[in-house]
Amino acid sequence: MLLTKHKTTAGVRWAVAGSFLPPSFNLGTLLELPRENMLGLLETLPIGESAVGEEVAPIDPGQEVWAAGVTYLRSREARRLESTVADMYDRVYEAARPELFFKSSGWRVAGSGTPIRIRADSRWNVPEPELVLVINRQGEIVGYCAGNDVSSRDIEGENPLYLPQAKVYNGSCALGHGILLCEPEEIQDILIRLEIQRRDETIFAGETTTATMKRALSELVEYLTCELYFPQGVFLMTGTCLVPGNDFTLQPEDLVSIQVGALKIENRVTG
Repeated sequence: MLLTKHKTTAGVRWAVAGSFLPPSFNLGTLLELPRENMLGLLETLPIGESAVGEEVAPIDPGQEVWAAGVTYLRSREARRLESTVADMYDRVYEAARPELFFKSSGWRVAGSGTPIRIRADSRWNVPEPELVLVINRQGEIVGYCAGNDVSSRDIEGENPLYLPQAKVYNGSCALGHGILLCEPEEIQDILIRLEIQRRDETIFAGETTTATMKRALSELVEYLTCELYFPQGVFLMTGTCLVPGNDFTLQPEDLVSIQVGALKIENRVTG
């Protein structure tokens, strides 16, 4: 079941399977419910006309996006190359406790078709395609969306304490194109694909699956919700497994396309 969010002349509206839900519906209220009750609620709500209007990021303004790092071997290798303290990332990769950090407030998140940005004070910027878990109040995985954890690798590599500046800035987080509600078992082996175009030429393309992730999704959720309460749910980026080479950096007007399972987002880069 696909949830999407649309900008209309009457305000922002949520839709399910291509039809508008009541104007009063919001995602936070839905994610207050246990997973077993969510689909039941959606089935009882009156469905309106076919959804029209620009799709926007499928998140409410007050919700949060968090992220996990060094969850794939490829990510560990990339962090080694960018950092002067490479052994630290080896320790994170092998440790029982995962790396978790705050990424964005809902109101800052870009949707598909909305520009993403590169920092003006950075010389090495990359997209990071990620499976993004949607988690309810009870800490249950209820679905997923596609995500782009745009990052400034040189800033993070200079000093690990600069991670918030490398990861959290205007235009650094994109989610879309909707939320696919599903059982957690359906998210064990999800295709992730990344393509970057510059002046209509593909300059990077790659794909892999979430089956190559070292950590279990349930493990990441358990650590995130261990001492943090999310009364209206939370989004969790689960780490990247596709990283362009060290000679690559995003430039203004690049087009970044990310596919995660059945969902896809595209974002043009601005400076």
